[in-house]
Amino acid sequence: MARPVYRWLAHSLWDLIPIAMGLAHFAFVVWLVAAFHSLSWWAIVPLALLYAVSLSWSINSISHNQIHNAYFTVPWMNRAFDLLLSVTIGFSQTLYRDIHNRHHRGNSDLPDAQGETIDPLSIYKHGRNGQPEALWSYVFLSMFRDDPKAFYEEMQRKRPADARWVKVEIYLTIAFYIGLAFYDWQAVLLLLPFWYLGQSLSSLNGYYEHLGGNPELPIAWGVSSYSVLYNLIWMNNGYHAEHHYRPKMHWTRVKAFHRQIHEQQREAGVKVMPVSHGLGFLLRR
Repeated sequence: MARPVYRWLAHSLWDLIPIAMGLAHFAFVVWLVAAFHSLSWWAIVPLALLYAVSLSWSINSISHNQIHNAYFTVPWMNRAFDLLLSVTIGFSQTLYRDIHNRHHRGNSDLPDAQGETIDPLSIYKHGRNGQPEALWSYVFLSMFRDDPKAFYEEMQRKRPADARWVKVEIYLTIAFYIGLAFYDWQAVLLLLPFWYLGQSLSSLNGYYEHLGGNPELPIAWGVSSYSVLYNLIWMNNGYHAEHHYRPKMHWTRVKAFHRQIHEQQREAGVKVMPVSHGLGFLLRR
């Protein structure tokens, strides 16, 4: 007798939502290339912009939650889903997991005496005099500052199985997009700058998740946004102070956790944004 589906899920039936959204996101990318020449420019431009936003959305919701609480109980299913995310987003999910875990070890820390940070994504890493870096240089240059080779070499020494899977993810991702280019190179060429825009939008999100946070105080490491629509669509990514305080907490529990520690957060001066993180640039600093 077949086991119930929920036994394949490591944490919650609610995880069926990000799993389904991950599959839908992959289908959207394939459809966008396949339907390219049947679409008018009036449709292509907004769809390409939607593609860019969807990359940031997936990185900060589906991919992010998979990193902290892998959806499946069976290791090969998690590997397969990591591969799906890699192909859809355009970079190795396993390597991103390593980088993101370093982010949580440093929690957007200030540079040390040598100008280095534990967190490779810290908004202070390229700032001056203990101040965060300027917004737009962080947003548009962050992708070019990554040093995946160094992270990969350390992974090879410490977790060779993960390092091998990184190669699988990278090779199959390259093969996938080469295949799409053979089908319609014009569509892939058009989407390339929007792919870069999507990565930049993810950096924009990350910038405001920490601008105004306190690198010295764990409860205030992150900056939260309690926008109902944002948290509904982005699977509670707005509860970012709560997430950095308890990074292994499942995404469905952070709202209740916020109610428990609300008074402590207020006393610690945890910053709250009135809009989603990605719209932080609209606010006066």
